[in-house]
Amino acid sequence: MTRKVDVAILGAGSAGVTALFTLLRAGKSVVLINSGPEGTTCARVGCMPSKALIEVASLYHAKTRQAAFGIEGTEGLSVDGPKVMARVRAIRDKLVNGFITRTHKHLDETQFIDGHATITGPNTVEVNGETIETGAIIIATGSSPVLPAPFRALGDALWTTDTFFEQPDLPTSVAIVGLGVIGCEIGQALGRLGVEVHGFDAAPVIAGIKDPVVAEAAAEALGQDMSLTLGASVEPSLEADGTVTIKAGDKTVRVERVLASIGRRPNIAGLGLETLGVELNDKGMPAYDPETLQIGDLPVYMTGDVNADRPLLHEAKDEGKIAALNIIAGARKPFRRRVPLAVAFTSPQIATVGGTFDTLDSETVSIGTAKAQDNGRSKVKAETAGLIRVYADKNSLKLLGATLAIGDGEHMAHWLALAIEQGLTVDACLESPFYHPVLEETLQDALMSCLSNSGQKLPHPPGLTPA
Repeated sequence: MTRKVDVAILGAGSAGVTALFTLLRAGKSVVLINSGPEGTTCARVGCMPSKALIEVASLYHAKTRQAAFGIEGTEGLSVDGPKVMARVRAIRDKLVNGFITRTHKHLDETQFIDGHATITGPNTVEVNGETIETGAIIIATGSSPVLPAPFRALGDALWTTDTFFEQPDLPTSVAIVGLGVIGCEIGQALGRLGVEVHGFDAAPVIAGIKDPVVAEAAAEALGQDMSLTLGASVEPSLEADGTVTIKAGDKTVRVERVLASIGRRPNIAGLGLETLGVELNDKGMPAYDPETLQIGDLPVYMTGDVNADRPLLHEAKDEGKIAALNIIAGARKPFRRRVPLAVAFTSPQIATVGGTFDTLDSETVSIGTAKAQDNGRSKVKAETAGLIRVYADKNSLKLLGATLAIGDGEHMAHWLALAIEQGLTVDACLESPFYHPVLEETLQDALMSCLSNSGQKLPHPPGLTPA
C-alpha cells in the first residue's frame, strides 16, 4: 500500500506538532507518525510533573522556616507519599491529555499513524507495512534516558525520569545519579519531602554550571537537602534484598532505589538515517544546518530533542516551526536562534542566559556580582541564599550573558534574555526602573558591579538618562 503526502512528520511531541499546525495552516497535506506514548517529553516525563513535585515539596519544606516568623504547630505536618504521587500524576495526565486532544482535533483518521517509521530514502517512509511517498520529512522522534549496562542490571530498583512519576509512593532513600537539571530538581524535592537523598555526578559541578563562583554557591545550597558527591564515577550493585549499594570514590551508601538521570540520547534506532546517503558521525547522526534544521540539501529536517542541540521545549517548538517554514517556502529560509536561556527550578533557582562563563575571554569581559543576602526583600522573606553574576564587554559595555543561583531567578533570567536579545549595554539596562523592595534590586546591584569593574566612566550617574 502506498500513499503520497507533502510532508511526513515522525514524532508527535513539541517539535512535530508545532510543525504540523504550521503546515496545516499553509494547506499542506501531512501525515503524523508516532511511536510510543503521545504527549511531549516535557508534559509527560519532564518539566511539568517535576514542577508538580517541587511545588508540594516547597510547601512542606516551608514548615522549617515558619517558627522564625512566629507560626507554631508545624511539627504536626506530615507527608502522605501516595497522595503526593497521585496528585503529580493527575496534573501530568491533565496536561498530556490536553495536548493530545488539541493535536487530534486537527487530524482525521488518515493523518495520524501509530507505529515506528523507517526512512527508506529522502522522500519515502515505511510504517506498519505502508509506504509513504513524501515531498519532505521532519524528524522529531525525541530522546530516551541513557542507561549504562551496570544500571540496567538493577532491575526494579532502577528508576529513570520516564518511570519515576509512575511510582505509587515515595521511597525511604534514593541515589540520584546524574545531577543535571532534572536530577537536581527531583533530588532536592525528594529531600525536602523527607526522603534520604544521595546525589552523585562524575562532573565537579551540579546542573552543568560553568561559572565556578555560582557553581559553588548552588552546591552549598542544594547540599542542605541532599548529600552531594561530585567528580566521582558511580559503581552500583544490586543486593539480595533488592536494595542497591552505590560506591563513588571514598563514599559508599545503600539505598532503596536509584534514579538515573545521566542524560538522554536521540531516538534514532531503526530510523533508517543510513538510507539518506549522507555521512553519519560516530553516534549515527547526520550534520544539519541549525538555522534551517535541514540535513544537507535533502528535504529532510532534524528538529527537537532528536538533534541533541537545544533540548528545551521552547527551542523544540521553534525548530518545528523553522523546518515547516522552510518546507513551505520551497527554498532555504534561515532563522536566527533565540538567546540561550535555561532554568533549573531548584531552590535557589539556577539559570544561565546568553554566553556562558567558559566561552568568554576573561581579558575583555567585565563581571558583576551581587548576593541575595544583601537584598532587603530577600531578608524579609528569609531566603538569602544565592547570587547573580553578569558578564559584559569591558569596552562597549554590551551585556553578553549571566549565571544565576537565586530565589525567583526565572524572572530575572527572562529580563536578562530580553536585554541581550536587544543588544543592550549595562548602562542602558540600569536606565530601567527597579522598584523597591524587589528581588530584582540584586540584579541592579550586579549590573552596577559590572559597570564598576569595567573601568568605564559614564558622563552622568548610572540609571539616569539626560533629557
